[in-house]
Amino acid sequence: MKRSTDLDDFDRKILRALQENADYSMAELGDKVGLSHTPCWRRIKRLEAEGIIRGRVTLLDPQKLDLGVTVHCYVTIHNHDEDSLNNFESAVQDVQEVVECYSTSGNKDYLLRVVVDSVAHYEQLLKRTLVHLPNVASVNSTFALKQVKYTTQLPL
Repeated sequence: MKRSTDLDDFDRKILRALQENADYSMAELGDKVGLSHTPCWRRIKRLEAEGIIRGRVTLLDPQKLDLGVTVHCYVTIHNHDEDSLNNFESAVQDVQEVVECYSTSGNKDYLLRVVVDSVAHYEQLLKRTLVHLPNVASVNSTFALKQVKYTTQLPL
């Protein structure tokens, strides 16, 4: 797989532009980065084939969808053997409210970002689901008061 350091200036311009707006037409994108349609299209296809472009999505406003509560959950697990870790990681995939999950270093094993409509919803999720995920020893929750910065754009 091609490393990101092997990307040339055109590749980086394409990636920056697509992070701003994935709906650019090929002509608009080509104009923006200084390439004609066909070379631009070929580069995008290569970046997709190499897995650098994983997909294209539409970003939604959680507030306007009444999903204004973000909770960061620090999860400690009982056992750290491969099967136990895999079982937890597999089970967390099925929890719709968990929008991100990271394995972490330090005294907590995982960090989850949970998005729900209310504190009561989170309480039910915690009681009915999160503490019952495989191998969970404890869940420590922190409620976000305000989102100060949010971006999906990687620094290229």
